[in-house]
Amino acid sequence: MIETTEHSFLHPASKGFRFTILIFVSMLSMGTYFAYDIIAAIADSLMTKMGATESDIGSMYSMYSVAAIVAVFLAGFLIDRLGTRKGSMIFSSLVFIGAGLVWLAPNLNWLYVGRFIFGAGSEPLIVAQSAILARWFKGKELALAFGIALTVSRLGTLFALNTGELIVKHFGGPEYALMAGAMICFVSLMSNVVYVLMDLKGERVLALKDGAAEDKIVFGDIAKFKPTFWYVTILCLTFYSAIFPFVSLSVKFFNEKWGIPLVTENAGGFLYKVFSNFLNMFSTAGGIASIIIFASMILAPFAGKLVDKVGRRATFMIFGSLLMIPAHLLMGITTIYPVLPMIALGAAFVLVPAAMWPSVPLVVKKEHVGTAFGVMTAIQNIGLMAFPYFNGTLREITGSYTASQVMFASLGLVGLVFAYLLLQADKRAGNTLEKP
Repeated sequence: MIETTEHSFLHPASKGFRFTILIFVSMLSMGTYFAYDIIAAIADSLMTKMGATESDIGSMYSMYSVAAIVAVFLAGFLIDRLGTRKGSMIFSSLVFIGAGLVWLAPNLNWLYVGRFIFGAGSEPLIVAQSAILARWFKGKELALAFGIALTVSRLGTLFALNTGELIVKHFGGPEYALMAGAMICFVSLMSNVVYVLMDLKGERVLALKDGAAEDKIVFGDIAKFKPTFWYVTILCLTFYSAIFPFVSLSVKFFNEKWGIPLVTENAGGFLYKVFSNFLNMFSTAGGIASIIIFASMILAPFAGKLVDKVGRRATFMIFGSLLMIPAHLLMGITTIYPVLPMIALGAAFVLVPAAMWPSVPLVVKKEHVGTAFGVMTAIQNIGLMAFPYFNGTLREITGSYTASQVMFASLGLVGLVFAYLLLQADKRAGNTLEKP
């Protein structure tokens, strides 16, 4: 549609209206990212307060992923049945209720219930967010909209890892950090309300069709996938299982092994301390843990453009998997300061997803892409369910972090093998993934 001068900023056909919607839609998942990672940021304080163990912390992430696996299979159908407005409101409400239960949980069992409800809303909310962006930006600035939404979402993780322990120390307990998670999820819920009101107006004026869920799973499609898809999927499982479960206990890891402080010791008000923590990211445990996320926020758009320009998707996946192996081993068996290995992991976290997710439409038929993404996400969450628990349990059994880091390095090795198998299979299929 051609925008004319008669379209004011508040007219649904205007670019200003569309990008105002983008601001609020981008905030839908910011609360989920903060509340998801606040557990990692305050793991030490939470263990003291709740009498929890490291395997308990891992189980908090596993409970999220158990719910996410179930939800991924249902989310697409619910969104198509209810529409993006009703679907997103249900999912946002579940996220807020789950985060609130985690905050108010009197014991670990209730905390697990809260994390389960939170996970049941969080993953479908991300699917709904994608459908909303497609509804408003398809044929316009869709790639830019997705990039902005992802960056805003990951601000939640960045703030959780860099302010979690600061909140605990400043206000006097881990419950305040969990309360912050619930409050930001409430802000996300209110952002959803604003989106719904704007979307109703837009639908009335522009006669918009509701967006379909892109990641809806159709079981009959699964048998039609070629080995190249399964190689990418197994790489997805191993890659994310070596990143997110590691981050879930990395703050405690950096604090205990290297004596890196949880927060910077500064006088002044709370906001000044937050600012100081961000300025000294490389000298706090939470800041170093957030290097991976910070790198992806800054560099992911450039990596995406690079992959589009030069191709070499399988090669990038091989290189990214290769980086993970020495990065985890160096932190596990040496005392080298972890900033350099974390930068290597950050580079891997930029390269592999930039090459991996866009590879899916190239290795499956167009009509099967939604099922492919849904299956890949579900299998990814199987790893995110199992490995946080393995991580915590290994640290309890061995009393050190070496075994866990060897486990994560081994995942990188398995990923490297399947990335190589993918490269060979792609060569036989005409180098589809390696072409620009």
